[in-house]
Order: sequence, then structure tokens, then C-alpha cells
Amino acid sequence: MIILGFLAAVLMGVVLGTIGGGGSILTVPILVYLLNVEPSTATGYSLLIVGFTAAFGAVSYYRQGLIEMKAAITFAIPSIIAVYVTRAFIMPAIPDVLIETPFVLRKDMLIMVAFGVLMLAAAIMMLTKKQSTSTQQSGSHNPLLIVAEGALVGMATGMLGAGGGFLIIPALVLLMGMEMKKAVGASLLIIALKSLIGFTGDLQAGIEIDFTLIGSLIACTLVGMWIATKIADRLDGDKLQKGFAYFTLSIATLIFIKELL
Repeated sequence: MIILGFLAAVLMGVVLGTIGGGGSILTVPILVYLLNVEPSTATGYSLLIVGFTAAFGAVSYYRQGLIEMKAAITFAIPSIIAVYVTRAFIMPAIPDVLIETPFVLRKDMLIMVAFGVLMLAAAIMMLTKKQSTSTQQSGSHNPLLIVAEGALVGMATGMLGAGGGFLIIPALVLLMGMEMKKAVGASLLIIALKSLIGFTGDLQAGIEIDFTLIGSLIACTLVGMWIATKIADRLDGDKLQKGFAYFTLSIATLIFIKELL
């Protein structure tokens, strides 16, 4: 299972670099189901692994002129604040067992189910909305709406250990009218910033770190990201958007089956 976990980490890097999301969607299940890491710990590890991998990809996209820095930073700032507060203060305060009767509801199960619900919502949004062909600049959209969306994604990132790409991409494409390939580049930058800063909240909360495991997984995901950056410029934006949606939908379904059946 360990070998399978490392191979899946390479795939995660390819997915993250190609569609700008899905890193944590894959990383958390890889850690939990293939490498036997507790979900609450896996969400913290995921922030570090995905953060390093996304940073590597963001540099490549920036060099290709595929990142709108103003839009990315506007979205990133409230996300960073929200994810740090959530990881440092909110998550440690949530008890391990939330409900004892008439059934037992544990924090770990709630994390994974909430993960699935958010992925399902994001997939439906992307499948029911065609990629914007508007020439309107992203900066002309309501900045308060973008800030609010950034804060919401940051809180979700903190609670679920998700880089947030499966929520960032719909926000950038649907709310800001950003072209899909540029949304991928912006998403990688945002994910890198808030995941790495968010992980400092875990350090403050006293997370125990398995450096050997994390280092090995980061190496695998960087290989996948390198592969993705070599093929990204050949992909069609509309097909990329649909592929992202179907990928998100399939992972959400697997999580529901695993946790609820």
C-alpha cells in the first residue's frame, strides 16, 4: 500500500498542475486510506505537501504569463487569514466525538463527509456553467464578493486540509470571468500561499510531523507537477473545465461510499 500511495502522489502532482485543483482532494484520501494517517493529522500534512507542490507549479505558470497577479492576491489575502485562524484556533477546539447518541459522529468522519459535499457542489457548478467568453476584466468584479469568497474558501481549507482548488477554480471562472488556464495558474499561487501559511497554524497547535513520509510524498508530487507543466499549454480550456468537474465529482462519490456505506 505504501508503494501505491507514492504512485498516487505522483498522479496528484499531475492533476494539481493540470487543473489547478484536486491536490488535497487526492492527498487527504492517499494519506488516510493508503498510508494509514489519521484524518485530522492528514489534513495538516496535506497543507504542507500541497503547498510545496503548488508553489513549484505557480513559478512555471508565472513564467508563461498565465497568472493574473492582482486577482490572485485579492483572493489570497482573506483566504490566508481565514485558514490560519481555522487551523490554529478553531480545529483544535472541536472535540473528537461530536455526537454519541443515537449514533456516534466523530470529527474525522465529519471532515471527510464535508469534504465530499463541497466537492459535489463545486462539480455541479462547473458542469452547469460554460467557460466565460466575456472580455470583462476580472478586476471589474465586485471586490467585496471576491474577498468574501476568498475568506470562505480559506475557512474550508483550514477545516478540511484542502488547498481549495476545487473551490478557487469555480470562484475565479464563474465569479471573476477568468479564462480557465489563467485560473489554473492563479489557483496554484493562491493554494501555495495559504496552504504553507496555514500549516504554520498546525505547527502552533503542536502537530507531530513524520518528516520521512512528508519528504517522500513531496518528492513524488513534484515529479507529477513537473510532468503537468510540460503538457498544460496544449490543453483546451473548455475540456479542462469539464475534466476538472468530472474528476471532482468522481472523488466525492468515492468518499461518500467509503464513509457512509
